[in-house]
This record gives sequence, C-alpha cells and structure tokens, in this order.
Amino acid sequence: MALTASQRVLYLKEIGRRLGAEEWPLIDVTLSQFELPTKNEWGQDRVTYVMEMTKRAADTVLTELAQHVGYLVEEAPRPGIDPPFWRPRMFRLFVSHLASERKLAGQIQEAFLPYGVSAFVAHNDIEPTLEWQSQIEAALSTADSLVALLHPKFHESKWTDQEIGFAMGRGLPVFAVRFGQDPYGFIGRFQAFTAGKKTPAELANKLFDGYRKNKQTQNRMAEVLVTLFEESTSFAVAKERMGYLEDLEVWDASFVPRIKAAVKSNSQISDSWGVTDRVKKLAKKWKGK
Repeated sequence: MALTASQRVLYLKEIGRRLGAEEWPLIDVTLSQFELPTKNEWGQDRVTYVMEMTKRAADTVLTELAQHVGYLVEEAPRPGIDPPFWRPRMFRLFVSHLASERKLAGQIQEAFLPYGVSAFVAHNDIEPTLEWQSQIEAALSTADSLVALLHPKFHESKWTDQEIGFAMGRGLPVFAVRFGQDPYGFIGRFQAFTAGKKTPAELANKLFDGYRKNKQTQNRMAEVLVTLFEESTSFAVAKERMGYLEDLEVWDASFVPRIKAAVKSNSQISDSWGVTDRVKKLAKKWKGK
C-alpha cells in the first residue's frame, strides 16, 4: 500500500537521523545495498546527505530501509487509518466538551490553527451520516493529546468521562480548562488552566504554550513548529515562527538542514529582516548537540 506524504516525511526524517549518525563509508554501502544513489563527494552534513539520497526512493524501499535502521514501522501512522478530519503535519488535539458548548469549542478549534494544532471537535468534524461512536474512537486513537473544557455538568455527560478514560488508557497527556468546574478524580492530577475571562484566542495561545513546554508533547510540537516555519506565508509570520524555534528546549538533528533549506526556498523567510541571521545563529547553537 502506498505511503502518504506525511508518512514519507516521517520515514525520511527517521532514516536521515539514524543512518546519518553512521560514518560516511557505511552510509554509502547501506544506500548502495538498497539500490539508492550515492555521490563521489559528500560535501554536506550526513543527515542532509541521507535525506537527499533517499527522498525519491520507492515506498517499498523506504519502508524496508526504515526497518533496517531500527525504526519500528508500526510506530508510524499506518496507511489507511488516518481519519480525514486531521490537518496534515499538525499536532492532533481532541477537544472533550459538552454538546451545549460546541460553539465555544469550535471557536477554540479555529484559534488553534495558526499554532499548527488541528483540534477535533465532534460536533464540527463528524459527518451526520457517519457512525458517531466509531468516529470518536478514531479521533481518540490517533490524537496526540486531549484537552477537557470543564463546564458545570461536564461529569454528568455520557461521553466526556469515557473520552478522558480512553485518552488515559493510551497514555496521552491530558490538559483541562476550568469553566466553573474544578478538575475531579483522575483529571485532578492533569495540567489545568483557568479560563476566567480569556477569549478563545487567548485560551488557544495559553494551551499552545503548555504543549510547547510539556515534557510529553514538546518533541511533537518541535516538529510541528519547524514545519510551520518552513511554510511561513509572510515576513511577519516568519519572524513570529522564528521566535518559536528559538524558544525550543528540544532539538532534532534534522531541524538544522530543514531551516537552512527553508531560507533558500521560501522568500518570505529569506527576505524577512534579520531572520536569516537568526537561523544561522540557531543552527550554530544546536550543531553537535
């Protein structure tokens, strides 16, 4: 079965990171054994080289090479199971809420998009013709996290506690936002925020900061933020997203070649005053770490 574009990116990243940690001769021998191209002159860092040599590989070759370097393919999203409501290459957030609060949940969903967060809101994302429970389970099975909007009577819902229990069973990080209902039971030990008079945009920003810093989600968010930077659509957006990268506390070896490549390929980044120098400084900071 063919890999999705998202799966190919994930495989290329893992192959680049793992095979790129080897010495040059072994890298080329491995590529040759999989009938992939090599170069007589390397002239670039090993991760970039591996990704460049493998980016046009057939899906079957890419999958076999990913297994060879120790990446467990079953850990990656499996072809054919990704629900259509998740936006590609974004952090996947299940929003548990009362049916009476669907409007607010939808507003928070929209406010999350600039931060690279695809929020699932049942009443907005499930087609009326689809079986409700199966779609809820599909969302919970593929989400990166869950956030509970704790309004009064949240605990009385037939669905919300089950959703939280499902997320806990998967070991997902669960956040809660107080809207007049304090966290209870198992929810009491999760990271919680107080809504107060915050707007949906302010709440999305607060939760975004939480996900950037949370130990369980910071690696996933780092990947999302690099992708956001690559896709910057204006000078101002490039500067803002550059700031997110500078604040990262975790870093993957593939990020340096990616942000350098983004400077070359995206004029909204290269022509944004000061961003190119900031990319060079950030690359130097993480080089070798």
